[in-house]
Amino acid sequence: MTGVAWAAEAAAPGGMAFIGQFLPLILIFFVFYFLLIRPQQKKAKEHQAYLANLKRGDRVITGGGIYGQITGLTDNVVTLEIADNIRIKVSRAAIAGAAADPEKTPAPSKPAGG
Repeated sequence: MTGVAWAAEAAAPGGMAFIGQFLPLILIFFVFYFLLIRPQQKKAKEHQAYLANLKRGDRVITGGGIYGQITGLTDNVVTLEIADNIRIKVSRAAIAGAAADPEKTPAPSKPAGG
């Protein structure tokens, strides 16, 4: 009978036993924060700063993979020239990032024996 009393007392939440049960959960949270959440927030903040600093003449690529040069800007809309005298309007949020000139980038080489 005393064995049951000792087991009930040890299982009661309190003291170091309670902290010891949640210590792995707390450690997992910190690992996720520093390895996943914090870098993603930093990257999103850098992208927002990039979008805020867009100017005419910048070469960009959209989220859909369209290369273009900025010819006009408003608060929410960017006008891109994608070919001679062909302009499209896209949302500022649709800009994925800066683009290198697609004609100047080298084509991928084919593997030998393919």
